[in-house]
Amino acid sequence: MVDLKSLFKNGNAVTRLIFINVAVFLVIKLAAIILQLFNISHVSLVSYLALPASLHVLPLRFWTLITYMFVHEGVFHLFFNMLCLYWFGKIALMYMNEKQFVGLYLVGGLVAGVFYIAAYNLFPYYEPLVDASLLVGASGAIMAVIIATAMLAPNMEVMLMLLGSIKLKWLALITVLISLFGITSSNGGGELAHVGGALAGYIFVVLLRRGLDLSKYVSRVIDKVVGIFRRPKRRKQPKFHYSRPMNDAEYNQHKAQRNAEIDAILDKIKRSGYDSLSAEEKRKLFEK
Repeated sequence: MVDLKSLFKNGNAVTRLIFINVAVFLVIKLAAIILQLFNISHVSLVSYLALPASLHVLPLRFWTLITYMFVHEGVFHLFFNMLCLYWFGKIALMYMNEKQFVGLYLVGGLVAGVFYIAAYNLFPYYEPLVDASLLVGASGAIMAVIIATAMLAPNMEVMLMLLGSIKLKWLALITVLISLFGITSSNGGGELAHVGGALAGYIFVVLLRRGLDLSKYVSRVIDKVVGIFRRPKRRKQPKFHYSRPMNDAEYNQHKAQRNAEIDAILDKIKRSGYDSLSAEEKRKLFEK
């Protein structure tokens, strides 16, 4: 039987992100089943985790800027996103460390979400859809990973079904163009998030090459959040043993006993040599 806890603990950043996405999906589905059993149809956990396009609703659900990128609508939505995350994540980890990868994922998701909100509130085309639009899915964050990977290894070739071998730089370009041409489609919000994620991946690598690692700021925030929920370790109180001071008679008796032991050890050395002493006798000999 697979030890999921051990797999998560010992897995790399890609594995852990996949675990989190799958776990969130299962919790949402389980919650939906429980609510349905009690005929509670007006409550949806997804609506509290999905990113709203409305600027009136967003301040009341500010956490959705993070949570939306771990929420998926269906099994196939989750499966294809996690498959892409696994493929490109493995390549990305050849060129960056795990903290940088997690930072890339989160920055990509944040920029994708902001890009989506900005577009829906700036362009008149989306005005009728603003109040009812919600964004879910890791694809914006994954798009950042795809673009960053293509910039770090532009000439690496991957095999695609039907297309055959293709370099990462061309695959990234095709992916961006598909999303760009789809921003007025029925999945316009998702495509906008893809474009925003692509932009985030590009900026992340450009800044990284110039010595500015955005993942450091993300890691600091994560460490602070984790620190809030982590139990402080209890300091062990040192144990003190108090003994009353010896009187003159006790001191003289102890000193006489000590001298007798030393004399016996010295006699043994004369008879049999130093090597014949036990570890305890050697300790007593040099004990002050």
